[in-house]
Amino acid sequence: MFMDLFMQGLANVLEWQMLLILIVGAALGIAIGSLPGLTATMGVALLVPVTYGMDPAAGILLLVSLYFGAIYGGSITAILLRTPGTPAAAATALDGYEMTKRGLGQKGLLVAVYSSATGAVVSVTILIFLSPVLANFALNFSAPETFALALFGLSIISSVAGESMLKGLIAGVAGLLVATIGLDPMDGFARFTFDNVQLLNGVDFIPVMIGLFAAAQAFKMMEDIFSKEQINLTIEKSKLKWKEFKSLIITMLRSSAIGTGIGMIPGAGGDISAFVAYNEAKRFSKKPEEFGKGAMEGVAAPESANTGTSGGSMIPLLTLGIPGDAVTAVMLGSLMVAGLQPGPLLFVENADVVYTIFVGMIVATILILIYGLIGIRHFVKILLIPKPIMATFILVLCVVGSYSIGNNFFDVWVMFVAGVIGYFMIRYGYPASPVILALILGPLMESNLRRSLVMSGGSYDVFFTRPITAILLSLAVLTLFSPLIRAWYVKRRVNGDNNKDMNA
Repeated sequence: MFMDLFMQGLANVLEWQMLLILIVGAALGIAIGSLPGLTATMGVALLVPVTYGMDPAAGILLLVSLYFGAIYGGSITAILLRTPGTPAAAATALDGYEMTKRGLGQKGLLVAVYSSATGAVVSVTILIFLSPVLANFALNFSAPETFALALFGLSIISSVAGESMLKGLIAGVAGLLVATIGLDPMDGFARFTFDNVQLLNGVDFIPVMIGLFAAAQAFKMMEDIFSKEQINLTIEKSKLKWKEFKSLIITMLRSSAIGTGIGMIPGAGGDISAFVAYNEAKRFSKKPEEFGKGAMEGVAAPESANTGTSGGSMIPLLTLGIPGDAVTAVMLGSLMVAGLQPGPLLFVENADVVYTIFVGMIVATILILIYGLIGIRHFVKILLIPKPIMATFILVLCVVGSYSIGNNFFDVWVMFVAGVIGYFMIRYGYPASPVILALILGPLMESNLRRSLVMSGGSYDVFFTRPITAILLSLAVLTLFSPLIRAWYVKRRVNGDNNKDMNA
């Protein structure tokens, strides 16, 4: 039965009309994802009207291929310009741009495209074979589990803090303070809005992200115009050897599984899974000190995870009718307009459509891999553009991207303020990633903490009596203090070796 449905889906996808839709969707996705501010959600939402009147499977595959392409596309500018095209690529910029500064931009792009393809293949495979079982597990996540997951994600600040833990924590606390601006999630009281109606909905993290990463980098480029520092573009160093690729396989598979698992949880997205996977890659790495300085694992982990999240978020959408993130929420509407009701009956009444979508997702992944491999030699030429032109181009994209989020010029001002702050953070060694992480996870953590306390009548026992919550909280504590524990262990080992040498 399975093979019959799979072969029928393959036959449907191999029709020229369907292949053309996948080719166009993947190309559009990469283009949209590589432009700061034009998120995957925005791209999918813009194409939803185009799917009206199309065959249901064709319409969904157009959106899915764009979704996958946009998530990969965000890594291109993150690696080459330290300008994440999508929020999911923010973690990729940490080591990707450091590789570019060392003349290894092409190698970074190769790692990104292979990792993205791996994440997509793993997540789609899990989607095909285990979606009903995994979706039922995701239903166990209520407010306490979601709070614990958000706190676990926030504890990763210790891993992305850079060389100074104190500066990383300061940046994280600053992000949490900004995250409290707006209406109280439970009572609706205005907080820190200073009677400005623009702040009632809080500060959108996307303009802040664009400012801290993209605009700040443009300002830094303007400063570098008058310096002698140049980025090395030695292509000979940029080839990815088989030995190097083999060393990344475990990281890619582990990160893909992490991304798929987090993608199944409603409300979690690729930005969260990318940072979680980055942290786990650093934890398991034999050379954790290289992270933040151009480690290939630091690119492979977030790219495998954020693409894995794309497939993972389709699991609750198709099996339960619950969108896993903002993009699949848009897809839910498109499915219903097409006359398909997501849920268990979808696999019974429209099995041919479901398996056509499954096969189409695999073909979309292959297309993105082809686009990435062909385009890499052209992508790196971005670095040959003179810095004054590049800085101006980045700032124009920052303005357009910030304004297009809500057609609101206030977001542009937020982006510029964040850009100025980000410039000084670069100068004085404060990492930007903890701020973004706190802005993303802060509201999620606060709202679910308070919902949990309402559920338990004010008792904190709810966080320790639920197994999943207790495990996630334990991991959060371990993750937060793991750099200190590792530093203590290394110091003790060095002192022990020195004592042995002295005794000898």
